[in-house]
Amino acid sequence: MEDKSLFIVMLVSIGVVVAILMTGIGGFARGGEFNRKHGNRMMRWRLYAQAAAIAIMLLFVWWRAL
Repeated sequence: MEDKSLFIVMLVSIGVVVAILMTGIGGFARGGEFNRKHGNRMMRWRLYAQAAAIAIMLLFVWWRAL
């Protein structure tokens, strides 16, 4: 895999984490039905996406060190 493509995948994964986080925070701020229904689920998705993003970052750093 080329450095550039792995870097792009890393940036996309970070963007996904930020998007999920902002949606979750927006739901918490508004409250209401969306927050009651999806608040915990959004934060769980954020956790999984964040773990994947960290793994991709570590893969990128490892690949660059070779």
